[in-house]
Amino acid sequence: MRTNLIDRRDFLRAAGVGFMAAVAPSAWAQTLAADAVFATAFVKRDGSFGAAVLSEAGKVLHAISLPDRGHDVTFDPVSKRSVVFARQPGTFAVVFDHTGRDAPLTIASIPGRHFFGHGVFSSDGALLYATENDFDNAAGVVGVYDARAKFNRIGEFPTYGMGSHELLLLGDGKTLAIANGGIETHPDYGRAELNIATMKPSYVLVDRVSGGLIEKHELPLALHQLSIRHMDADPSGTVWFGCQYRGPGTDRPLLVGRAVRGKDLQLLDMPTDVLSGFRNYIGSVAANSAAGTIAVSSPEGNSLAVIDIASGRIVSANTLVEVCGLAPDRSGFMATTGAGEIIEGNGATRSEPDYVWDNHMLRIEAGA
Repeated sequence: MRTNLIDRRDFLRAAGVGFMAAVAPSAWAQTLAADAVFATAFVKRDGSFGAAVLSEAGKVLHAISLPDRGHDVTFDPVSKRSVVFARQPGTFAVVFDHTGRDAPLTIASIPGRHFFGHGVFSSDGALLYATENDFDNAAGVVGVYDARAKFNRIGEFPTYGMGSHELLLLGDGKTLAIANGGIETHPDYGRAELNIATMKPSYVLVDRVSGGLIEKHELPLALHQLSIRHMDADPSGTVWFGCQYRGPGTDRPLLVGRAVRGKDLQLLDMPTDVLSGFRNYIGSVAANSAAGTIAVSSPEGNSLAVIDIASGRIVSANTLVEVCGLAPDRSGFMATTGAGEIIEGNGATRSEPDYVWDNHMLRIEAGA
């Protein structure tokens, strides 16, 4: 589940005067009582870019500027720092501490690589792993960064596929699950997709220490244009993934699946009206362990669906304009939209019309 833990006392102690001064008294009171905060990237209506920390009530508590559009955020509970990654084919990632006390640190991609928008810390916070494009060789790699030495890049290993996107650190602390979207891109051609006729998506497990391949799973040949993109893990360790279809728009392939170690990938059957509502595009996946549910969103189809983990059945399906960002929120999910809406897990809605919220959101949960 894409939830990270941070001890409330550590969070408040780390926040210090700079954070308190930047937050209105009412927002500060909410933070004191909050069970969690949420981090997400955004574009403002004036064309500027940034990343924000939101309260459970959807209020902006802190924000940093970015040089261009961001994508996803990962958090290290050891150092209490987050990293927001540029949207592909971006060449930056920005480290920040949620408080405004320390200046953000920018990580630049090395020549011949760009970020794919996602990353994850090792359990001890020592290393940061980021999916990257070795674009001249049309190969996905995981860049390895030393978080204790100003995020110097210290190596890389292959993703054993192309168009690597989201990656997760599994519960053993050693295995990385990686979604290879299978799509070739090159920064000389912007975001153009260069191999739709021959693309080959895959889901792989890789040893983060050795870089060795543990398992690789591909979809059936008839589904080779079903790009595996985003993922989250449920309490059992099952990884749920969402896909984006690059075949004919009239096709209606299944878009959500489960990956269990040692078994073939399983695509989840859905009612026709729910599946059609996604318009062949899943933009985000999030698990709520407490509720036993998975949520998937489609900004293309203005759709959000919640799935029961145990049965695989649809619990609910809703229409939300340009919905994409998802994070577990109590018994439900917080969602954000490109129209500036923030929907809490209890259904309450807050509007921030100056903001276009980006694709992903991370819950950072207070510890006991």
